[in-house]
Amino acid sequence: MPRFELLRDSDLFALGDAALDVLEQVGILCQNGEMLDALEEWGATVDRENETAMFPKVLTAAFVTALKAEHGDGRGNGPKQFPNFGLPGMGCQVAQFIHDQRKREKRPGTRDDLIEMTKFGDALSGGASGHCLLLRDVPPMLEPLEAGLVLAEYAHKPGKPFAWHVKQVDYLIEMGNILGFDNWFNWGASCFAHPLRLDKDVADKFLRRAREGASVGFTQMPVGGVSTPITSAGFIAISAAEQLATWICGRALNPRVPLYGSMWGGSMDMATGTATYFALDGMRNALATAEFMGKWTGVHISPGGADYCSAKVPGYFAAWEKAYKAMTVAAFTGVNPGVGSGMVEDGKTLSPVQILLERELGMGIQLYSKQIEVTEETLALSTIVDVGFGIGTSYMNQDHTLNHFRDDTWLTPTIDRSGYNGPEWEQGVLDRLQDKVESLISGYQKPTGRDEQLAKMRAVVERARTELV
Repeated sequence: MPRFELLRDSDLFALGDAALDVLEQVGILCQNGEMLDALEEWGATVDRENETAMFPKVLTAAFVTALKAEHGDGRGNGPKQFPNFGLPGMGCQVAQFIHDQRKREKRPGTRDDLIEMTKFGDALSGGASGHCLLLRDVPPMLEPLEAGLVLAEYAHKPGKPFAWHVKQVDYLIEMGNILGFDNWFNWGASCFAHPLRLDKDVADKFLRRAREGASVGFTQMPVGGVSTPITSAGFIAISAAEQLATWICGRALNPRVPLYGSMWGGSMDMATGTATYFALDGMRNALATAEFMGKWTGVHISPGGADYCSAKVPGYFAAWEKAYKAMTVAAFTGVNPGVGSGMVEDGKTLSPVQILLERELGMGIQLYSKQIEVTEETLALSTIVDVGFGIGTSYMNQDHTLNHFRDDTWLTPTIDRSGYNGPEWEQGVLDRLQDKVESLISGYQKPTGRDEQLAKMRAVVERARTELV
């Protein structure tokens, strides 16, 4: 349920009617014959030569009505307690570049970089280490398979590799079976080629996902004035049409498939030509679209997360930019998406230093989800009486403070809480964080006992090298 609202109830019909008009008059481009067959059977007007489908308004309106009956009115009761979230680790970021703090530069990700980041992630949290970095030094069709080999060899708890192409899925499943995991792959996000285009690779993956019963919907990343109209109302109308079209496609392929969606609203800076997923106007459009979809269809979609910030380099600016974005999403939706997972440049670049900074910031934000404990001990009345007016003493020299200072305090292992004090001061903090990164990696111990499994997995990758490349 939205805590704050950007839309008037009186405007909901006009926005919905516009989205239905988009689907009836423009439709979608879909480069998958089986999906077009399913849409035609559903009632869409299909043009196979041009690979398009147009959706009769009366059928689409009935679909929306059915969704609302299935999911409710989208307005329910929001949580009373601030929601908790886990601290970030090395998961499925799949960044294109890595930032080298020592050299003050970024570079394309490589297999060796993923090995280092897997060691870092393994030592950082003891949890699963995942496909955090895109390998730019291997053939693209083999990339998730090669990443899987790295994870299998170096991670004690290997996360699922991201399959960006449907032809990679069966190889990853086979590799996972060797390792002892079922369905060892991550579908990740599926995205429109905005506006309204389902290209072949995306459509093929969407088809398999729907047939197998995985949740269907799209992670939308439109940019106002580029892939949508510049006006907020136009942004909402075409974005709603796109998301609704994917749900119709999913239910046409599998009537029982669950639905999801997310909206990462982008904005173009007309002065510089730079697109960003942090700018306040883009965030406003994303929040409004999520609000509208919930009210119109009953299906809640997420208005993005914090990790796509505009900052180009790691540091305090990037961390607080993400925190501001996360808290804005929380203020409007009641759901906190976390404060990021170590990426800058709108998700293109991964920084291990940034992830440490955000973990320590996250420790502070986690305090909001912790209910305040009220007991005789925490009320500290005897200590309050002892300190009195604080003349000649203070709470700093009380045993109560010593005994409880860890309970309700934001304790940061590395970063300096004293306040920003200029670039040189910040660089010192980042250098200390880099020291910690290197210390964690140096203390890493490689898992053992997988030699036979790794040999079989490498054989799968070699077979894929002849069949996919």
